[in-house]
Amino acid sequence: MPRSVLVTGGCGFIGSHLVDRLLRRDDLERLVVVDNLWTGLRDNIAHVADPRFSLRIADAETFTAGRDFDEIIHLASPASPVWYMREPARTIRANIGGALNLLSLLKPGGRFCFASTSEVYGDPHVSPQPESYRGFVDCTGPRASYDESKRCTEALLFEEQRISGLDIRVVRLFNTYGPRTRIDDGRAVSNFISQALTTGILTVYGDGSQSRSWGYVDDIVDGLERFFWRDSVSHQGPLNIGNNREVSVLEIAKFVSSLAPGSRIEHHAPAPQDPSNRCPDLTLARQVLPGWEARTGYEEGIQRTFEWFRRQIATDGRSAASA
Repeated sequence: MPRSVLVTGGCGFIGSHLVDRLLRRDDLERLVVVDNLWTGLRDNIAHVADPRFSLRIADAETFTAGRDFDEIIHLASPASPVWYMREPARTIRANIGGALNLLSLLKPGGRFCFASTSEVYGDPHVSPQPESYRGFVDCTGPRASYDESKRCTEALLFEEQRISGLDIRVVRLFNTYGPRTRIDDGRAVSNFISQALTTGILTVYGDGSQSRSWGYVDDIVDGLERFFWRDSVSHQGPLNIGNNREVSVLEIAKFVSSLAPGSRIEHHAPAPQDPSNRCPDLTLARQVLPGWEARTGYEEGIQRTFEWFRRQIATDGRSAASA
């Protein structure tokens, strides 16, 4: 049966990769991407020439359409503290307001997919973090606009599922990196690579002992594709998707520095309420998506990302020189 699909945030880093996967579907009749280009980039989808695809520049919370959709995938939200701390109200509107609006555009019996985050676990006292862990989140802290709007949107969707039987898929994404990340994204891997290729000074906040699970985008989108539409699974979430190899920020900085001879690391004051650790318990993911795992080690993934950033910076430099 032909399917019409709406993706919010489809010009973003992860969203654009997911758009590529959706366009491989034989049952796809129409794909509408809604993006206000707050953090998304047109360049991320510039290669798309499929007649089934269309882009609408709009906010997720106010977008209207002449017809409803069989599937809605809600990704619209900044994910970098640099961006969401700058505009907290806008972040909250994108997540919660976006979900409330988009639910009205879903056909009866349609599926609503939502990209939540490992940030719902806050600064965890349990590691690795299973989906059953309720987290340790400061609801009035500097990261709250993102953490709490994701948590609230989860609550909205699961309540709709309980009351009306809404078909939902909710994932909790852990740290993801790779090509198509903004040069000015502000998160660790992209920061380190862009700094290594420009100033040569990599900024580590605190001593760098804080750890993360670093998931390469191809592996993460494999999991999203399988969970959101490809596999016939009854589980509706939440489901952790990420790499469970936990590596310190300092180790990542040292590896990136090794790719740029002459670069060096500088330590700055710790970022406010930066979680000490983040690592997914993937027990449930292995049950729901048999055979899936994040296979790309950070060494290989960062080398690929480094080369992509190098090409982007070189292209931007040539464009500026010819302007």
